[in-house]
Amino acid sequence: MPLFGLNFGKQRLKEEERRLRANDRAFSLQFEYAKNSIKTSKYNLFTFLPLNLFEQFQRIANAYFLFLLILQLIPQISSLAWFTTVVPLLLVLTVSAAKDASDDFHRHKSDKQVNNRPVKVLIDGSLKEDRWLNVEVGDIIKLENNNFVTADLLLLSSSEPHSLTYIETVELDGETNLKVKQALTVTSELGEDLQKLSSFDGEIRCEAPNNKLDKFMGTLTVKGEKYALDNERMLLRGCTIRNTEWCFGLVVFAGPDTKLMQNSGRTIFKRTSIDRLMNFLVLVIFGCLAAMCLILAFGNGIWEYNKGYYFQVYLPWAEGVDSSATSGFLTFWSYVIILNTVVPISLYVSVEIIRLGNSFYIDWDRKMYFPLNDTPAQARTTTLNEELGQIKYVFSDKTGTLTQNIMVFNKCCIHGKSYGDVYDLEGHRVEVTERTEKVDFSYNPLADPKFAFYDHSLVEAVKGGDAHTHQFFRLLSLCHTVMPEEKEEGQLVYQAQSPDEGALVTAARNFGFVFRARTPETITVVEMGETKVYELIAILDFNNVRKRMSVIVRSPEGELTLYCKGADTILYELLHPSCGPLKEETTEHLDEFAGEGLRTLVVACRALEGAYFADWRQRHHEASTALEGRDEKLSALYEEIERDLLLLGATAIEDKLQDGVPQTIETLGKAQIKIWVLTGDKQETAVNIGYSCNMLYDDMKDIFIIRGDSLEEVQRELRNARKKMKPDAFVGHHGGQEPEVQMKKAGQSKVLPDEEQPNGEYGLVINGHSLAYALEGQLELELVRTACLCKVVICCRVTPLQKAQVVELVKKHKRAVTLAIGDGANDVSMIKTAHIGVGISGQEGMQAVLSSDFSFAQFRYLQRLLLVHGRWSYIRMCKFLAYFFYKNFAFTLVHFWYGFFSGFSAQTVYDEWFITLYNLVYTALPVLGMSLFDQDVDDRWSLHFPQLYLPGQQNLYFNQREFVKCLGYSIYSSLVLFFVPYGAMLNSTRSDGKAVADYQSFALTAQTCLLIVVSVQMGLDTAYWTAVNQLFIWGSLAVYFAITFAMYSDGTYLVFTASFPFVGSARNTLSQPSVWLAIFLCATLCVLPVLGFRFLKVQLRPTLSDKVLCQVRELRKRPPPPPPKRPLRRSISRRSGYAFSHQHGFGALITSGQNMRAKLPFRATGSFSPNSEKLKLK
Repeated sequence: MPLFGLNFGKQRLKEEERRLRANDRAFSLQFEYAKNSIKTSKYNLFTFLPLNLFEQFQRIANAYFLFLLILQLIPQISSLAWFTTVVPLLLVLTVSAAKDASDDFHRHKSDKQVNNRPVKVLIDGSLKEDRWLNVEVGDIIKLENNNFVTADLLLLSSSEPHSLTYIETVELDGETNLKVKQALTVTSELGEDLQKLSSFDGEIRCEAPNNKLDKFMGTLTVKGEKYALDNERMLLRGCTIRNTEWCFGLVVFAGPDTKLMQNSGRTIFKRTSIDRLMNFLVLVIFGCLAAMCLILAFGNGIWEYNKGYYFQVYLPWAEGVDSSATSGFLTFWSYVIILNTVVPISLYVSVEIIRLGNSFYIDWDRKMYFPLNDTPAQARTTTLNEELGQIKYVFSDKTGTLTQNIMVFNKCCIHGKSYGDVYDLEGHRVEVTERTEKVDFSYNPLADPKFAFYDHSLVEAVKGGDAHTHQFFRLLSLCHTVMPEEKEEGQLVYQAQSPDEGALVTAARNFGFVFRARTPETITVVEMGETKVYELIAILDFNNVRKRMSVIVRSPEGELTLYCKGADTILYELLHPSCGPLKEETTEHLDEFAGEGLRTLVVACRALEGAYFADWRQRHHEASTALEGRDEKLSALYEEIERDLLLLGATAIEDKLQDGVPQTIETLGKAQIKIWVLTGDKQETAVNIGYSCNMLYDDMKDIFIIRGDSLEEVQRELRNARKKMKPDAFVGHHGGQEPEVQMKKAGQSKVLPDEEQPNGEYGLVINGHSLAYALEGQLELELVRTACLCKVVICCRVTPLQKAQVVELVKKHKRAVTLAIGDGANDVSMIKTAHIGVGISGQEGMQAVLSSDFSFAQFRYLQRLLLVHGRWSYIRMCKFLAYFFYKNFAFTLVHFWYGFFSGFSAQTVYDEWFITLYNLVYTALPVLGMSLFDQDVDDRWSLHFPQLYLPGQQNLYFNQREFVKCLGYSIYSSLVLFFVPYGAMLNSTRSDGKAVADYQSFALTAQTCLLIVVSVQMGLDTAYWTAVNQLFIWGSLAVYFAITFAMYSDGTYLVFTASFPFVGSARNTLSQPSVWLAIFLCATLCVLPVLGFRFLKVQLRPTLSDKVLCQVRELRKRPPPPPPKRPLRRSISRRSGYAFSHQHGFGALITSGQNMRAKLPFRATGSFSPNSEKLKLK
């Protein structure tokens, strides 16, 4: 069993090649392959206590307090009771352990839910219900429509023709379009015959488990014949079966070996930069503590040697002490115990309470609650709050995070006329809202009820029989590769290769041109209630070079027509010269659509002559069967026939962004937060969304596209980009080469110097293929330097592991705090890798949320999480630490000065009860009140002035320099707090002539001065006063005086004589005017330097924060105007809607008929047309 999470037993050998045999578990057992259960939890019942304690004692302070406890158990050196350390230490350990146990319980719960999903496994010739965790390599399992894929499977057979299987890979790469997998012919013959399947004994040899989602290499040997296997035969865990009744698969990789789990990344123990700074400062403080104890120990040795040796009659040495050296040695450890309050354990108790309280604020924030799916924001980790106020880089997924995964047919242009805008009676354009009247499609019984359109003039044109409008929608209903599904009469469901194709066909459907069915040779469309069957002659499919697709169809009337849709830049070159005026009008509308962030397609058609087409078809057949130059010949033929097109119009599709995404990105940009989009989508898609979100815009000086196919190309493109952004770095150097950059070292990694400034605003787009080269060791510095000069970076076609590698790259080379945000399983690895992981509870399941530190429902809540909660948490924590160190240094250093006046005897300057209650009662609540309620400005101003976030990024409020200033101020205060009461007490008498210069009176005066000074300092540090703050500060002072007078009373002394020796000190000392004068002097001398320094700093060297706060104070004096609704910056660059065709089209598959099921003719399928009853099955 693993001990402390580590396997000390037999290690599993690294796998070089995988071998397995179908239906033979015994064969796989010899290789000890992993089973299908997964484990994301950290602990179990046996390892929780040792592993959790091991983690907690990695915190230096916890280890220190354990050491201190051991010292306190030694009577010769202990001057304080052991329980003063045990109780708070146990409290800290228990609270942290309870929180860790709760987090891990949720992980166990998630693992259990996944591992116990049902699956049908073929065992002994029959299908048996089993659970996922019991599936093993070599098993054959059956999956049904809408099932999650259990493990990485080799597809054997399916219900579809030619054993095709449709899958959705949204959990793997974020793509929502369907993909097709096909089984080998030799296994597709197995069908669903359980006898054949159970006797199948094919043997697979393939690559070892890896994280490459798009590659698989292996061979299948069946009856001595060997067949090649590639990724097209594999169903990966995390996919979902769609449009396929059933399929059978052979388990190749299971559980942790699956590509999904290989990409999920490891769970990292996250600590904030404040935690790391505190660990360093604690070491510094320990050094100071050791130095002070050493000085006092030497002092004791010298004093005992010179005076104490001769003073033993009155003050004998302790038992076992026989020399001044021994006395000094024991005194050293005594002072270690006395001066341990420089790092009190209450510091860590308070830190946990503050973090917990600020986490509750996130949970309770109604402005981050999403009512549509009843999802509140949630702080799933309570230890990272202040890190939210220091974010410099945000790494975001696209699909489902920035967008809603919903494509909407928004506007169109037909024969030069634009449709989609709504106008009032006076002809003014009005904004579409939820109250805007929708077009009534009730006249069309086959309309999609979820489709919404607001421009009534378009439906009137359709009803009026406008020829151009009819031809436009006829094209949309015919020119596509969509597959229809009609399980119930009249209820059509379209399975589209890309979401925008589905949106276009749905639009045509609602406007009366309903795509109803297809065969390899025909397309059936219901046009304004009349069923028409078009002969499908050819599909000229889409690819990334053509950026268009065409279909050639023959109408029922015998007319041959080519319909084409594609990017405007491509189609404009193919138009007939007569389309010039119409092209200009359409271009104006395209610019308008693009300016609104919509993606556009141009549609055109051409009537074909029969003789010409017959000749072209013959040449097409010859080209498609050519052995050499096939692609070039086909491309030339496509170019030939796709010319002299007549322009019909253009479509404008909106990939609906989540509400508030552009505004959120703009606000975060003002806070100097850089946003990198890491998406599995193709380049065009990612760039389109970049423009829609206003991350990219035409005002940018340049947008660099990195698409190199080799290490040298990528390096050259990156260097050229950086040379353009920062040309002065290359000037004057040999060959234009940039000099070597001077690196800083941080641990084992090299940290780049502070931000380089480019000569303008730039964007960078890099695809996954080029990114793979850029992430190699010799190029990673080049990538991070170039990317960090850009305002926006978009990485497309990246795998989940590459997402994590990009995040790790920035963490490694930039001294910056990172945040990753996503909503799917493909985002889990980067969420785990980043300093802060945020999960969006969206449409792609809960995997991202379960792995995240914070979660909410909408991307727009990110600005509130960072600029409000994050900034407040950071400021509160910094104020808390500065004040806490100050009050404890001032408290402890008085002991140090007192040692020089007490023979270095390790006597405490304060009453023992004051020492016990100082951090526990007297100063605990005021500092907690400030740390939970303080705010420099409210949430409204925090969002109005994002610049207030900058000090957190630069870590200005608490750092090593601030700590040194705090230490210096504490030393000064401790000197005042010791010598002012000492001078006031020295040789002084009461009004009745009796002396007050005794130890008890001095101790009481010193501790009263201390408490009042730190309370006044607390008041100066508090920026936002509430009734709670007032109660805590004044209440703590009142409690101090009440406890002091009660403990030092005659009655308490009579009952507990040994415990309360300061009888009468309170009433005797605090009744003297000179004591109150000393208290006033202490407060004045301690506070005046602070007030003077802060005043001069604001006047002479104001920071950006000071300037903004001054502006806020001015604005508070008058009611703030409503925030101006500034038009968001939009691009006018037109972008093709074909960005959403993620792969080569399905055209060849459709025309081959391989994806067509052997069914009855259309008229016998139960399909129906509103006015054609004769076509229904009799």
